[in-house]
Amino acid sequence: MASLPFISSFSILIICTALTSAATIKVSLSPFPHPPSSNAYQILSNLANSSVARARHLKYPNPKPNAKTDAPSSFLKTPLFPHSYGGYTISLSFGTPPQALTFIMDTGSSLSWFPCTSRYLCSQCAFPNVNPAKIPTFAPKLSSSTKLVGCRNPKCSWHFGPNVQSRCQDCEPTSKNCTQACPPYIIQYGLGSTGGLLLVENIVFPQKTFQDFLVGCSIFSNRQPAGIAGFGRSAESLPSQLGLKKFSYCLVSRQFDDTGISSNMLLETGSGTGDAKTPGLSYTPFYKNQATSNLAFKEYYYVTLRKIVVGDKHVKVPYSFLVPGSDGNGGTIVDSGSTFTFMERPVFELVSKEFEKQMGNYSRAREVENISGLAPCFNISGYKSVEAPELTFQFKGGAKMVLPLTNYFSFVGDDNVVCLTVITDNVITQGSQGGPAIILGSFQQQNYYIEFDLANDRFGFAKKLCV
Repeated sequence: MASLPFISSFSILIICTALTSAATIKVSLSPFPHPPSSNAYQILSNLANSSVARARHLKYPNPKPNAKTDAPSSFLKTPLFPHSYGGYTISLSFGTPPQALTFIMDTGSSLSWFPCTSRYLCSQCAFPNVNPAKIPTFAPKLSSSTKLVGCRNPKCSWHFGPNVQSRCQDCEPTSKNCTQACPPYIIQYGLGSTGGLLLVENIVFPQKTFQDFLVGCSIFSNRQPAGIAGFGRSAESLPSQLGLKKFSYCLVSRQFDDTGISSNMLLETGSGTGDAKTPGLSYTPFYKNQATSNLAFKEYYYVTLRKIVVGDKHVKVPYSFLVPGSDGNGGTIVDSGSTFTFMERPVFELVSKEFEKQMGNYSRAREVENISGLAPCFNISGYKSVEAPELTFQFKGGAKMVLPLTNYFSFVGDDNVVCLTVITDNVITQGSQGGPAIILGSFQQQNYYIEFDLANDRFGFAKKLCV
């Protein structure tokens, strides 16, 4: 078995389409560290716990209110780096003159926000290499293009829904010049949260400026070492506001540290709907979750997972977990904000038991499982070579993601133990308990070229050494 890296770093290459000519823009993206710990078991436990918390947030989000030729393309390139806390960051510039800040790239949420004003407070933000008192913030007073979003501004309803105008109590029903601000927002991210006011501001790239970009000015946060760049599917997301046709990234192997190694992320904008596929990629269509029980589900990138295969054994996962039901629960989403892939317990038990069966010649490392939060773990001391079955995800249309061993097993401690890096919670149900049943996390995406083809509503991927 090859050595399994501990945490990675990568860079994002952003492609934006200008209306006239192609161009390449560099934007910095870097990873952020996990809470300080020199203990390898504690690092893995932190990542497992944060992945479970993230899954619970994605599964039970706060309900959102109801609410043929190609154009020329231009390209923005930015480095994307991994951090030991499990996130990946890019650098974006806002304001006039521009102020550059770091943002965690998140495909599981839509609103972009930055730490804002000199009064910004962040609790429990003592991450490695992050001083909570010195987190860079955006200064609205230094920008001539900053505008507070009004309560009757249509962009206010992007976040709060069309009924937000009923909360504009200081506005006359017939008034067109209401000066009341859009209500404050509070957003939960699993273990973290943030809150503030909505602004419209210029987002600035070297050869193009997008005006009136909706962005959050966060005054307080919890467990957030940087702002968030929301790459979800809602109108307020960065891809929607910039009119992206597609975006893609390649995540370098994780070393569970804060190395300077990076890869690229691409953003491409344009008005065309051409269906040309990127050579070498396998594609599966995105699935639209039509449930109205929780409109937050509509901002997730669902894909249809047909089969999970361990070795040569097809793990027979009940259909109710693989495809969202009429209530919207079930199905699989792709989420860059989750570290380890999450499976609801009935699915996880089927998969983990198959690994246990096929790796029965190795003893279980129960103590490591209790400390790390990962399972199953196997003691491999004394073995010159280790055999583990392949893990394959097969999607609608036949696309197969055959994971490299380092994407689903990791050495733990003194390298005498390996653990499966797929996690679950302690909820046991017969059917999907709520929200997506499977969340494909960034650890399992490392060393893959990943493409979100928004114009053609499909997800593409191919193995690639992302260095």
